[in-house]
Amino acid sequence: MALRWYSNVIESTDHRRLAAWWRDALDWQIVFETDHEVVVIPKWAEELAGTLTFHQFPAGLVFVPVEHEKRSKNRIHMDLAPHSSDDREAEIARLEALGARRIDVGQAADATWTVLADIDGNEFCVLSSRDR
Repeated sequence: MALRWYSNVIESTDHRRLAAWWRDALDWQIVFETDHEVVVIPKWAEELAGTLTFHQFPAGLVFVPVEHEKRSKNRIHMDLAPHSSDDREAEIARLEALGARRIDVGQAADATWTVLADIDGNEFCVLSSRDR
């Protein structure tokens, strides 16, 4: 038996707003929304849903409401990578235009990744461009 990575759950004081931010940042889509959770998945996953097995379906992001603000550095974070044919700096600028901000979590000055925080302060990295 193998488990499937089903989702990452992200808490927020405004789960709808944060889900919409990540939808736009990743160019994904919201597939479920209530007062208790918002689910975001890749657009292509919905398009291929009939052809993917349970274990092939990609993980989604689930946003849930909480009353408390984020208090410390994440213990887990997402790494995003542009394709080598994409303009990495333009992608970082696009995320910043959406409201992300560059932050310092102790990374070296010559790091090959850029650390950003989303509109709720959740850290994530934009890695160097790659082919796979």
